[in-house]
Amino acid sequence: MPRAERVDGTEAKQTQDNRSLTSKQRFIAALTRQKADRLPVTTHHVMPYFLKKYMNGISNDEFFDLLGLDPIRWLSVFKPDKSAGEYFDPNHVPGYLEAQRVVSDNWRIEHEQVSDPRYETVRYKFITPKKTLTTILQSNDHTTWVSERLVKEKTDIDIIAEFATQPKCDVEEVNRQAAAYGERGMLRGFVNSFDVYGQPGCWQDASVLFGIEDLIMATFEDPEWVHVYLKIIFERKRTYIRSLEGARYDVLELGGGDASSTVISPEILDEFVAPYDAPLIDLAHSAGQRIVYHTCGGMMPFLERLAAMNPDAMETFTPSAMGGDMILAEAKRRIGEKVCMIGGFDQFHYFKDCTTEETRKAVRKCFDEAGRGGGYILCPSDHFFDADVELLKAFADEARRCAY
Repeated sequence: MPRAERVDGTEAKQTQDNRSLTSKQRFIAALTRQKADRLPVTTHHVMPYFLKKYMNGISNDEFFDLLGLDPIRWLSVFKPDKSAGEYFDPNHVPGYLEAQRVVSDNWRIEHEQVSDPRYETVRYKFITPKKTLTTILQSNDHTTWVSERLVKEKTDIDIIAEFATQPKCDVEEVNRQAAAYGERGMLRGFVNSFDVYGQPGCWQDASVLFGIEDLIMATFEDPEWVHVYLKIIFERKRTYIRSLEGARYDVLELGGGDASSTVISPEILDEFVAPYDAPLIDLAHSAGQRIVYHTCGGMMPFLERLAAMNPDAMETFTPSAMGGDMILAEAKRRIGEKVCMIGGFDQFHYFKDCTTEETRKAVRKCFDEAGRGGGYILCPSDHFFDADVELLKAFADEARRCAY
């Protein structure tokens, strides 16, 4: 399906001279696989732990300004459908990267603290007229994870299908924030995830709720149930994507690491991932949106398969030294004409415990292998928690020297 024209009319034009672009223009040039004035350089999520421990609690915007990176503002805002009995959860205070939760009288969410000597532990209850579903999350200073899955019985997906709310995008709020952010940087969002804890991709969301090991086994033992499950999640995301028309996002994230080649086989990708995520990408294009497909982990055996889903960009191109399998120059050769590439930088080894010169050389290596010709955004392979601020400055400064 051809990509729809952007709702705000902003498509990057080929830069024929050395004029300086804004960060937003620079990002758009890369996302449309064109050369900018220089290599766009940014980071993935700026983790609150890092800002608190190393940056005296400064804001995201202050972080980007201090380091000289091209800024990203992450935004997720929902709008309840009052005609369907939906409303904002009065007991929910949105946390990091969360939208205000949408509930109804038939889909109420309650939480309670659970005593645990090691971690903050919270049990969430999804209360419906037929059954209450529960999940438990645990957290430390770095992150949050699932310790008890929501879908414990196969019939639990029927409860989700019947009672879960269908959040839609608050287009007016997106556009208000887009106007306020202006040319400063990229406005980036997510395809909606499941309430409390989820991920943008259909397979990834299903994995979070059921567990990746159990989900993989189910593809062999009960594939029909897996397809029913994925269709339920797909429909919820389709409702959201249809509501995006007119929203001035620069790019939205889909996918997830459980769709990587270090987790699943090509056969599972072909049967259970692409048939659900690819139509969402087409639908997003029809709504005038760009999509970046996020696959942290192995990608090399899947490169062409992922590109064939027709995203505008792919990430994270994780190097082998970080547990991935990326050969950046080969990836550029194989798919660089089809998608923008985001990531590829080894933050584990070049954001700490090395010299600034080693960090600069790592930046140049990424530029030489993937940046030539445009269509590349230099970025760490996903987020980081610990880093030497001087190495971050060297990372940003060297990237700004990579001119086209």
